[in-house]
Amino acid sequence: MTKIDIIQNVYEKLGFSKKDSARIVESVFDIIKESLGRGEKIKISGFGNFVVKEKKSRRGRNPQTGDEISISERRVLTFKSSQVLRKALND
Repeated sequence: MTKIDIIQNVYEKLGFSKKDSARIVESVFDIIKESLGRGEKIKISGFGNFVVKEKKSRRGRNPQTGDEISISERRVLTFKSSQVLRKALND
């Protein structure tokens, strides 16, 4: 499913115009991106949690050459689904 598919579903199910549906979906994604950018946790009841985690720098290895390389510290996004979602997927 793409963002366009989500916009189409909002348009069909809620009756907003396509333009309004696109603005709603874009606004929701912008709010989520901004919150995650600040390092905040996003909890969506019945769906799951998005969490930004800090990864420390570490040594790695180039699989093609075998040379050791330094992997810089970074932030990664993790998602953990809720039990409600897991149950819906497995039923």
